[in-house]
Amino acid sequence: MFIDYAKIHIKAGDGGNGCVSFRREKYVPLGGPDGGGGGDGGDIIIKADERLKTLLDLRRHPHYRAKNGKHGQGKKKQGGKGDDLVILVPCGTMVYKINTSSSGKIKEKKELLVDLVEDKKEIKVGASGRGGRGNASFKTAKNNAPHFAEKGAPGDKSTLILELKLIADVGLVGYPNAGKSTFLSVISSAHPKIADYPFTTLSPNLGIAEIGDESFVFADIPGLIEGAHSGVGLGDTFLRHIERTRILLHFIDLAGFGGKSPEEILKITNKEIRLFSRNLSGKKQIIVANKMDLPQAEKALRKLKKKLPGVKVFPISAVTKKGIPDLLYATGKMLKKIKIPKEKIVPVKYVYESPFKIKKTENSFEVYGQKVETLIRMTNIGNDEAVGRLQGIFKKMGIEEALRKKGIKDGDEVKIGDYAFIYKE
Repeated sequence: MFIDYAKIHIKAGDGGNGCVSFRREKYVPLGGPDGGGGGDGGDIIIKADERLKTLLDLRRHPHYRAKNGKHGQGKKKQGGKGDDLVILVPCGTMVYKINTSSSGKIKEKKELLVDLVEDKKEIKVGASGRGGRGNASFKTAKNNAPHFAEKGAPGDKSTLILELKLIADVGLVGYPNAGKSTFLSVISSAHPKIADYPFTTLSPNLGIAEIGDESFVFADIPGLIEGAHSGVGLGDTFLRHIERTRILLHFIDLAGFGGKSPEEILKITNKEIRLFSRNLSGKKQIIVANKMDLPQAEKALRKLKKKLPGVKVFPISAVTKKGIPDLLYATGKMLKKIKIPKEKIVPVKYVYESPFKIKKTENSFEVYGQKVETLIRMTNIGNDEAVGRLQGIFKKMGIEEALRKKGIKDGDEVKIGDYAFIYKE
């Protein structure tokens, strides 16, 4: 089954907790803190693999979670790192991230992270949480026996959209029953389903054809009809698979289709391609007049050529194979003039994000932001020393001063992440 779309939910591994421990050995009084730090969690990586052809497995299993880091131990033993999780996808997969608003609601807009064209190309889509530090890391001249440690930071959590665009040199387009599948079976070892009714092709088919000393990949796309760009028939689902092709072979059934003449069909199909993508409509085309073995084909061909002055039309018969060698020669000649498109590199955007923001509600003040929410998750709220350290960090960050400017008073509630506090001067 050909599947070219999948939505997956990923969760990188959380960091392991730091350990609170004190060195206790015979004849060693006041050994001091020796709690080790937790290990980092595992990352989530998406990697292109040329052996895969569809996103079916990802559709069946949409949830992925990397391993958490191990907790720290006494004697300053560092916890082990969680194993990374590598998700394999076919070459040609575009990875999008669905952005969420501060309220957690999913926005319509999706952000392209990477276009995985090359085999073994990979991207880290979920960063692991770092391990929490053990109490040995917090020993200072003022506090030589800290009784607290950090909890591990949470790993990234997000929803991704994966879209597959086939990688081929030549795209075969045209109305249903134009003979594209028959042509593909003749020039390659591909065995697409062929029958005498519309929409024989229900998914793209790939075939490799040798032209001279080189071989090229041909992609047969399901037939396009009027309205394909907006969802009519099967066209809008598969039109994107010819966006990566270098040239298009536009097949015309000289017998017409659905009461439309060959020249009307050519006009309609090109319109659908243009409405779907301006980039796609700019690709070089070779017009192929198929089914020359049928009666009245010569008459229909003359009429078609008259409607296309100055345009080279290649008459062929996919059944008798007449004209196919000339068509393949012209295709190879055109391919040599068009460079292979390079991999699309998405520039990394560095956007400054304030470490915290404050929102005043009717009954409380809400402090939010990735940095402050991570800090509070890594703090053992049940430990007074740990909370005191957190208050000091928040004060240095300017949260206390910002709350005063917002008009906070003694006894007001402050919410940070999953916790609520009562403010005191």
